[in-house]
Amino acid sequence: MRPWARWEDGERLHALVWRAGPGRRMISSAVLGGGLGERAWVLNAQVAHGYRRTDPDRHLAEPAAGAGLQGSGVGLLTAADVSRFGQARDGGVEAVVTAGLGVRGWAASPAEGTTVPAPAGTVDIVVALPVALTDAALVNAVATATESKVQALLDAGYDCSGTPTDAVCVAARTPRVGEEAHPFAGPRSRWGARPARAVHSAVLDAAGR
Repeated sequence: MRPWARWEDGERLHALVWRAGPGRRMISSAVLGGGLGERAWVLNAQVAHGYRRTDPDRHLAEPAAGAGLQGSGVGLLTAADVSRFGQARDGGVEAVVTAGLGVRGWAASPAEGTTVPAPAGTVDIVVALPVALTDAALVNAVATATESKVQALLDAGYDCSGTPTDAVCVAARTPRVGEEAHPFAGPRSRWGARPARAVHSAVLDAAGR
């Protein structure tokens, strides 16, 4: 990923841009380009604290166009300073993480009906694998990345599982003709253990910044 910046409402805001190019399948919980399918780029854009727009997908389309990104891609939003991202590599897998931990807690809390603080910060995870994964393995990779995030936050001394607005994106190669995609991405499989270690290190790196 490479840094990029824009001016918005009189404020200079940072972003991270990854032009993955063709031949990538991604699974993501992102507000823009979320779900499962072929995607050509990833944009992780910082927004001002107190963000109140209710059309984040349309909003993200603006900086994406400004960065020259074309076609289908994944867009993530965060109030964290994305210039302080964490990064790690393991066995051909790369993870990039931005971490804003001002509002954090446990996923199963609070109880239904209680109010939660206005979202700010967000832990955004982008993981790129050099191999092809089945649909089921891509889903498994999301779970593995999330488990690794929680482990890293605890190791960093945070008593939480994340923030209310965390997002994740996993990118793998599109299978070549005649190639079988890897069916497993759990933490004890070859292509689950490597992303797990990379995400864990990248979250620690980002949280420490």
